[in-house]
Amino acid sequence: MTLKEIAKEAGVSISTVSRVINKNSTNAASKEVQDRIWEIVRRTGYTPNSTARDLKMGGTDSPEPLSRSIACLFARTEDSKSDLFFSTLARSIEQEAFKHNYVLKYSFTAIDIHHPNTFRLITDNHVDGVVVLGRCDKQTLSFLKKYFNCVAYTGLNILDAKYDQVISDGYQASLTAMNHLMSLGHTRIGYIGETRDEDRYTGYCTALNTGGIPLKKEYVADVPLSSEGGYRGARQLTCRGVDVSALFCSNDVTAIGAMRAIQETGCRIPEDVSIISIDDIDTAQYLSPMLTTIHMPVEEMGQMTAKILIDRIEGGHRLPIRMNLPYYLASRESCGQYHPSRSLAKSK
Repeated sequence: MTLKEIAKEAGVSISTVSRVINKNSTNAASKEVQDRIWEIVRRTGYTPNSTARDLKMGGTDSPEPLSRSIACLFARTEDSKSDLFFSTLARSIEQEAFKHNYVLKYSFTAIDIHHPNTFRLITDNHVDGVVVLGRCDKQTLSFLKKYFNCVAYTGLNILDAKYDQVISDGYQASLTAMNHLMSLGHTRIGYIGETRDEDRYTGYCTALNTGGIPLKKEYVADVPLSSEGGYRGARQLTCRGVDVSALFCSNDVTAIGAMRAIQETGCRIPEDVSIISIDDIDTAQYLSPMLTTIHMPVEEMGQMTAKILIDRIEGGHRLPIRMNLPYYLASRESCGQYHPSRSLAKSK
């Protein structure tokens, strides 16, 4: 496969393909075009001709390195493209790996892991390592240990396993989110998201306890991290008639669903109910109101995960590495000062 052939199939110029592949510039083309180019690269197994590039740049006649490959496991989503945070994370991993002459050979989800077709995909397509995107259970980790020599994990929950890990601490991020709501005077704070083995829920509980605020189970909606889950969770709280003045959602996608459900009741954000979440996906700043959220460094998480996995594959280190990347509060429009006469219940 050549750049010319990729350009023809993608319906763009050769120079556009070159900028996307060789420079990995986020401004090289639209996201749709970049995704189309990388899909072709992944499907065809294209790798850059390092020898030709060296000759063009006046380099020495060093031999072209053999291409190696990795895989991605989406541990928390049913569809690898349905969650913007993890799809962006995977794209960052793929682009960084490509710089080091590694290709992303295939992706699969934890839902599919025991399906015969997925099993054949793994056994018939050797890769040098696998990246786990998001928290997974011990059964999945045992499966990975059996079929992959090198494993790296990235996500917001610290994994209780001796694997390389690149995280941005979801527990600490949730404390920051909750402290922001409490600094605005909110004490009746609801939670929408997963609760089992979830650091963000633990952070929610810890923040309440530290602030001397009792945990009320009726304020908690245990739902999947998805827009559908967020919508259902907000509807549950509304139907219960809880008087929360603020909501902490586990991630932005969940918050988007919750915002829709709340606005359908005639409730105003943030005048009646404040909402905060975690991730800071691109969509967050285009919502109405713009979503206040904790910015997680997804691009950097992907880049560092790829580098650490490749270093592991090539024998650069043996002991497990854990890297914790910083986050920050992206304060926008969805959080407001507490008002005693306003809440989710009173706005109905």
